[in-house]
Amino acid sequence: MSTPISSLRNLGPAVEQELIRAGIPDAETLRDAGAHEAYRKMLLSGTKPHFIGYYVLHMALQGRPWNDCKGAEKDALRASFDSLKTEINKTPNRAPAGIEKILNEIGVITRG
Repeated sequence: MSTPISSLRNLGPAVEQELIRAGIPDAETLRDAGAHEAYRKMLLSGTKPHFIGYYVLHMALQGRPWNDCKGAEKDALRASFDSLKTEINKTPNRAPAGIEKILNEIGVITRG
């Protein structure tokens, strides 16, 4: 039986849809992947990177309030997030995010 992602603390329907689009359909799959890998998949599928979303995912999998992340723990997560963004920015053929995604959908961006 699968558990909805939105049943996890801090995660609502918008994050659930982003995770489903990234190939993570339920809370069990999210737990198996872990927060870092799940967020990597979200970025590859077109989610715009945002540090708060990254650490909220970590807090959710620990069952902690989203604003419980502080001090050295938050600094370490920031370093991991920045490293992940650098990795993703070097990834060819990833799904576009933000305005680039919309422009691509309406045919303004040509693929090279």
